[in-house]
Amino acid sequence: MKTKETLSESTKTQEVPKLKLALEPELKKAAEEAEAKRNKPPESNKLPNPTGWRILVLPFQPKTKTKGGIHLAEAALERQQLGTVCGLVLQLGPDCYADKERYHRGPWCKKGDWVIFARYAGSRFKIEGGEVRMLNDDEILATIKDPEDLLHEY
Repeated sequence: MKTKETLSESTKTQEVPKLKLALEPELKKAAEEAEAKRNKPPESNKLPNPTGWRILVLPFQPKTKTKGGIHLAEAALERQQLGTVCGLVLQLGPDCYADKERYHRGPWCKKGDWVIFARYAGSRFKIEGGEVRMLNDDEILATIKDPEDLLHEY
């Protein structure tokens, strides 16, 4: 029969050694590269030049990982990007905000601003490196300082 002392010693939990996954460094590196590319404008020579009163906007790309550390699937990221209402102004057409009667207070946005627009506003098209939108100058609803302040849920 075992005594109390031997029972307590046999039931003590031992520290479980941490296992290092074989692919862990590669996955971490890939995640860091994806995060660095996020919301980075494509090369300007690959972008179309907006004409007239149109504005070229790069939609905001949400983080690829949740707060809890779960990596989101490509389908979920594409759905979030489709539903986004925020973007970075890449270029303005030559006639944007030129009508002084309509825009007597000046332009609503400029190159490099983060703007909010309607969900289905503008024309979407894919380029190498993602998707861009072509909006009319009057489709801009507001400017914001940081797109991370908005909740990007679909």
